[in-house]
Amino acid sequence: MSFGNVLLSAEPAKFFLGPIGILSIVMWLPLVGGLILAFFIDKRKTDLIRQFTTAWMGLSFLVSLPLALMWKGDVAGLQFIESYAWIPSIGAKYQVGVDGMALSLVLLTTLFGPIVALCSWSYIEKRCKEYYVLLLVMQSFMVAVFSSVDLFMFYVVFEVMLVPMYLLIGIWGGERRLYAAIKFFLFTLVGSVMMLLAMVQFYFTAPGVAVNHQKEVRQAAQVIAGNNAEMLRLIEDGLETARLAAIPRDADVIGADEAPLGTFNIFSLQAIGSARGAGNTPLIPLSLQLWLFAGFAIALAIKVPMFPFHTWLPDAHVEAPTAGSAILAGILLKIGTYGFLRFNFPMFPDAAQDPRVVKIFGTLAIIGIIYGSMVALAQKDMKKVIAYSSVAHMGTLMLSMFAFNPNGINGAVLQMLSHGVTSGALFIMIGVLYERRHTREISEYGGVVERMPAFATLFAIATMASVGLPLLNGFVGEFVGLRGVFEANIGWAFLATTGIILGAAYMLWLYQRVFLGPVTAKNAGLEDLKPREWAYLLPLVALMIILGVYPKPLVKLINGSTETIVRQMRPGYFAPAETKGEKVAETSVPAPGVKK
Repeated sequence: MSFGNVLLSAEPAKFFLGPIGILSIVMWLPLVGGLILAFFIDKRKTDLIRQFTTAWMGLSFLVSLPLALMWKGDVAGLQFIESYAWIPSIGAKYQVGVDGMALSLVLLTTLFGPIVALCSWSYIEKRCKEYYVLLLVMQSFMVAVFSSVDLFMFYVVFEVMLVPMYLLIGIWGGERRLYAAIKFFLFTLVGSVMMLLAMVQFYFTAPGVAVNHQKEVRQAAQVIAGNNAEMLRLIEDGLETARLAAIPRDADVIGADEAPLGTFNIFSLQAIGSARGAGNTPLIPLSLQLWLFAGFAIALAIKVPMFPFHTWLPDAHVEAPTAGSAILAGILLKIGTYGFLRFNFPMFPDAAQDPRVVKIFGTLAIIGIIYGSMVALAQKDMKKVIAYSSVAHMGTLMLSMFAFNPNGINGAVLQMLSHGVTSGALFIMIGVLYERRHTREISEYGGVVERMPAFATLFAIATMASVGLPLLNGFVGEFVGLRGVFEANIGWAFLATTGIILGAAYMLWLYQRVFLGPVTAKNAGLEDLKPREWAYLLPLVALMIILGVYPKPLVKLINGSTETIVRQMRPGYFAPAETKGEKVAETSVPAPGVKK
């Protein structure tokens, strides 16, 4: 029997974990709420709309908590796996699952749901029903982005998610909302086209590699799955689909014309991309890897955003409603950095570690750190200060990732989460001031601490967290990440620390001008926090303190995922330091600045 007959005689494995798994419930519950709100609640009942959305978002967060409570810390890789047929002709499937890194981002997303719904109660006055429907719909697709195991599914939800954010900015934004919304959409759309081209090329390249190098690809799959038998079975299913696709459509084999065109399984593609042949050579040539890496990288760098692709961000932040700014800073920017760790690094490890690529991304990250910080110092609008601070913080995060070591990548993931909490909270707090004074101009404030002492205290904590004060969440990620950068390149580490100094300058100066000094006449009537505002600010501030004082559970959750990425990129990194008195050489490209 020919190889083709063998392949076609055994269908790819199918997994069913019941009618619907808990991860799918967490993912699509907000969408169900959006449909209920759209079709069954009268748009004139604005109070009911606000209450329903907030309660439904709260329910979605509570439903997501069992993901953490049921998490098996001794099992590597994906958990809560679901796999169902979707588009058999192209090999696309509905496949979801989360590892430690994805789970932390899913929980952050569900936490922000009730918070952004609650902070919009008095901010949104027109088209209330449509606004909250879009919030619910976007919540589902954001969770789907972090949960997707199928690349085609990821791309679909990644694109669909842009529409609600475009509408939130374009309808409920400020005076220049249409300009900001179109700019946001066009930037992201251009990047998405680049990603699609790279996806298609890799999709048609992968089957040949899967067939011709089965042993090497299986070994790479084992590295990815570790002790997780269910995940290994999922990867093998994707590899089997890829091998079926390698059979010519006109081959004299029964069913060849019905075979899928390829596989979109993300971790199967990781195994194909990271597998190595004789002489430690990549199975996918470096020249092709560089092109594929570039396609994904441009799309994701726009989403981060990295300098010089950042120009859409300040406009989007300033014009977006408070909830839109919080979601942008807290969740959407993390999709870019998450994508680098999920796609670019494990799928194209040789391209990622190519000295030219490392030099480009290291340079752009450092420019982003210094440029973002300097521009933040010059801003007159509070939102723009936080927007440009995000450019600087994401530059530090990207630099940590390109250290290619556990400290750097762990620090980057911690920074994703801490920046999400802190920047999201700062935008919401600025929204509190805006609701009272209807201006974000720094010069319009002064002495706010005397009229709003409780609010000033919470803002001070968020400011210190953004600066990176020890015992707050911002310190942990920056310290661990810069420790990884120091291991890789001392020069990078030195330049990156300027961001901490400049960050303290623009954040403390902002606090001084807004909250300290004599009370101006315009601010004499300011009221302190109301119970509803306490309800959505306290969880975020409490999280800043908890993650800063005791980050161990979070580090333990994400560490397995980051170590797997390092093993895929630098297979010899975790080898014993010495074997019989001789140093073990690494089997892949070393990190920047590190000699073999």
